[in-house]
Amino acid sequence: MFAVAATIPMGWAAFTIAVLMVSTWILSVLLKNASIVDIVWGFGFVLVAWAVRLNVDGVASRQNLLVALTSIWGLRLSGYLFWRNHGKGEDYRYKSMRKHWGQRFWLVSLGTVFGVQATIMFLVSLPVQLGQASADDSIGALAWIGVVVWLVGLFFEAVGDAQLAHFKKDPANAGRVMDKGLWKYTRHPNYFGDACVWWGIAIVAAEVPVGRWGIVGAVVMTVFLRRVSGVTLLEKSLVKRREGYVEYVASTSPFVPRPPKKA
Repeated sequence: MFAVAATIPMGWAAFTIAVLMVSTWILSVLLKNASIVDIVWGFGFVLVAWAVRLNVDGVASRQNLLVALTSIWGLRLSGYLFWRNHGKGEDYRYKSMRKHWGQRFWLVSLGTVFGVQATIMFLVSLPVQLGQASADDSIGALAWIGVVVWLVGLFFEAVGDAQLAHFKKDPANAGRVMDKGLWKYTRHPNYFGDACVWWGIAIVAAEVPVGRWGIVGAVVMTVFLRRVSGVTLLEKSLVKRREGYVEYVASTSPFVPRPPKKA
């Protein structure tokens, strides 16, 4: 039952992601800037959601809800990253990889950067793929719980990004630790929000049997944000680059918001 219901949406998702990432890789080689994959990241989920919506039969109300939630999140994220990174050159992470691999980086990056992100995108987007594949009844109470979780996530992500951008605009804050607003309660409100968004989408998808497999996507997103490419990787550099960051780590939650510890 799962195989039959999942084959078509997963196939369209895989095809869409492959075309997007190969195209982005070619462009990155021409521009000599692998950072563009970060800007394309959110937009890729939007393309997946729409590719499934236009090619898979399901309950229109649930399909439209999943596409709307994914599109709002993805377009906001890509737009914000384009605004933040445009004209600033390649991110230090990719510069380090380019230095390590030398002249082979253009080819190596196809697997280590674009291939890896394509795989993660496919797994994370499972709820928006599978949640659209069922012809069961229209959306109910569980879906609305998912929307509430999604709204919490979007709030933390969008407000956290806006607060950090405002903080960085002031030259007096150069090299200082952002510990105001939402950043007072979690060191990474944007990452926490990202995870909540995908748990919300997974809850919406879980209202139908095949969509329950979409929880894999929320788990993968959370693990990567918390333990792999998000908090862990970023903080290795922040501890070195930000005076007072060690003290900030000692008093502030790394992920789930909570009141800061008293000194």
